[in-house]
Amino acid sequence: MDDDQIHETITKLVEQEHHLRSQSAHSVDQLAELNRIETSLDQCWDLLRQRAALRNAGEDPAGASARPIGEVEGYLQ
Repeated sequence: MDDDQIHETITKLVEQEHHLRSQSAHSVDQLAELNRIETSLDQCWDLLRQRAALRNAGEDPAGASARPIGEVEGYLQ
């Protein structure tokens, strides 16, 4: 995936998230879907950061890959 494709994926995920959050009540399935969307967004943003870091280091951004959810979600802030 190139940067444009990642941005398109982010846009679609954000639209889905906004749609689900606009509802007044959420089922267990909807809450699970929100969680899936949030973790997918985190993976996409992480992938963009990896690609930018590689590019800034003079390397090929295509060398970046999506990290496992556990790794992305386990970062300390």
